[in-house]
Amino acid sequence: MFADRAKIYIRSGKGGDGHASFRRELYVPNGGPDGGDGGRGGDVIFEVDKGLNTLADFRHKRKFTAQDGEPGGKRRCHGKDAKDIVLKVPEGTIIREAETNKIIADMSGDNTRQIVLKGGKGGLGNMHFATATMQVPKYAQPGKPAQELWVNLELKVIADVGLVGFPNVGKSTFLSRVTNAQPKIANYHFTTLTPNLGVVDLEGAKGFVIADIPGLIEGASEGVGLGHEFLRHVERTKLMIHVVDAAGTEGRDPVDDIYKINAELKAYNEEIASRPQVIAANKIDLIYSEDEDPIERLRSEFEPQGIKVFPISGVTGEGLSDLLYYVSSELQNMDEKPIVFEQEYFPEEELIHIDLPYTVEIIDDMYVVEGSKIEKMLGYTNLDSEKGFAFFQKFLKEAGILEKLEEAGIQEGDTVKMYGLQFEYYR
Repeated sequence: MFADRAKIYIRSGKGGDGHASFRRELYVPNGGPDGGDGGRGGDVIFEVDKGLNTLADFRHKRKFTAQDGEPGGKRRCHGKDAKDIVLKVPEGTIIREAETNKIIADMSGDNTRQIVLKGGKGGLGNMHFATATMQVPKYAQPGKPAQELWVNLELKVIADVGLVGFPNVGKSTFLSRVTNAQPKIANYHFTTLTPNLGVVDLEGAKGFVIADIPGLIEGASEGVGLGHEFLRHVERTKLMIHVVDAAGTEGRDPVDDIYKINAELKAYNEEIASRPQVIAANKIDLIYSEDEDPIERLRSEFEPQGIKVFPISGVTGEGLSDLLYYVSSELQNMDEKPIVFEQEYFPEEELIHIDLPYTVEIIDDMYVVEGSKIEKMLGYTNLDSEKGFAFFQKFLKEAGILEKLEEAGIQEGDTVKMYGLQFEYYR
């Protein structure tokens, strides 16, 4: 079986706990706190490996966990940061949150490496908590918790052009003639059980990548046959070559075939069905009809709709050059950027909706906000980055913290304190 889907569990590393200790050395009077900080937990990172073309590596192993950070030690010793875990996936892999099926990352285009789950920050040792009034702090901060998630991995092949059509119309033969691909070819339905990719090289024109999508049949969008398993692979294509058996060697009507396949594409995704098409009227070497020219019938039906018809023979090679140069010229007029799916799910934003407690108090003319909800947010949010700070602002608003501060009477210019973080409040 072709592995183009997988469901896995991922977990980042917990931050190491801070250490609470005091200097106890000869000749060192009044030894103060010297507990070190905990190390950072490992991130879960997805990375594109150009040498992979399936998700088979995730078929048998389903759980992937990054290491936890080491706890801090005596004498201000910092705990060791944990190693990140890097999961290699083929280009074109989409990572979705399993419950909502929303996209976390699309590993294609420029996105070749993405941190999906951040490891927790290490806790601060007690050396950070010494003050003029508290010279022997016995408190050290625990490491920040890990993040965990079930995700669905889904491979959508990256190709400029998709080959669609009924089974046994000659798509694999066509692919083998025009590219370096070597698909299995035989005279029975569903010979192609996996999407095949091939590169078309053209003299004096820009080449392109073709994906041979396993044969669609009527009802494919509802799960009939094999084609529905692979419809996702046409989602990135910019143009489709609709291969049809112009000779009707299996007794089907080529015009009817095209309408049926287009209906399946529309039922699956209307936007895909509206993309440009060109018809490859295949098997012209087998046309023996004396009554009506099937090529002219196809042209009179579809060319008024703006769909060009090219008579070809995958076996003899007749007409292939005209078709390929036309497709190449059409692609030049389209956006060169690959189709990349936008992120819909942000793991860190789950913190906004998790019902964890927090408090808002006024201490020494400062508005102090504390609690496990705040600790968790600060645990894996990098406020030094633009993205991290934007999330911080969104968190304060959507979690209702700003509303609580205003209820407590905060005014512009007042100081807000969240553990080690202080900032002035402005609307």
